[in-house]
Amino acid sequence: MSLWSGDELDLDAYSARIGLAGELRPDLATLRAIHRAHVAAFPFENLEIMLGRPILLDMEALQDKMVAARRGGYCYEQNLLFAAVLERIGFAFTGVGARVRMGSDKLRPVTHMALKVEADGGHWLCDVGFGGEGLLEPLAFQDGARARQGDWTFGIACEPQDVHVLRSLHPEGWFDLYAFGPEPRFPIDYAVMNHYISTHPHSPFVSRVVVQQTEPGVRRSLVGSSLSTARPEGATEQQDVKPEDLVELLQREFRIELGEADADALARVYSSGT
Repeated sequence: MSLWSGDELDLDAYSARIGLAGELRPDLATLRAIHRAHVAAFPFENLEIMLGRPILLDMEALQDKMVAARRGGYCYEQNLLFAAVLERIGFAFTGVGARVRMGSDKLRPVTHMALKVEADGGHWLCDVGFGGEGLLEPLAFQDGARARQGDWTFGIACEPQDVHVLRSLHPEGWFDLYAFGPEPRFPIDYAVMNHYISTHPHSPFVSRVVVQQTEPGVRRSLVGSSLSTARPEGATEQQDVKPEDLVELLQREFRIELGEADADALARVYSSGT
């Protein structure tokens, strides 16, 4: 059994889900293509938690939910599925554990997953599971790296003790997204993180709906009952989402289609303000 479960992956089904055809090679062109296509296909979402179900990280569960049922997921689901794809194709990579900042200087625990991937003689930060301000493509893993992806700009800064910081360029300047050190992480590490994030009362994902999608020119984010639409120049639109409109909005804005039982259950939870 492979470390990242690439041997259990149905690569053809995954490729069809993200709309990629042709031979996939362990090179930078392929890495960029699958990263872009994955981000475009899979929304970031925590709906399983809101429906009272555990977040399962085994490959069968990830494929059943994200590929077959055409759902999304949050960071561990997204990046573990992506890691299996990379392993199956033949990329060399390591897991990364990050402390989310989102502009704050508060020290937070390591709760986010990303990947450091080798391709064409360089190293690349890959992250298909950060949600609203996440990368569209791999970013060069080096101090001072800067790249425009769609209409968004990202960079990496280096801090003491070999800590790297992923940043997003806002109209008012650089905005820290998360920080990560050199220690490699493994699937078992993410299983522990996943348990905390999906069950602890202080987790931002256990008390409200969170659904996000990043596109080259727009970011959509549903947090609780507020839907925000942000554009690169700084313009943001906000609207309140009523319980009776939730299921249709998920389908229209995020391409999430729920079965009747899940739609009814989620509407009840949403109405209760849980």
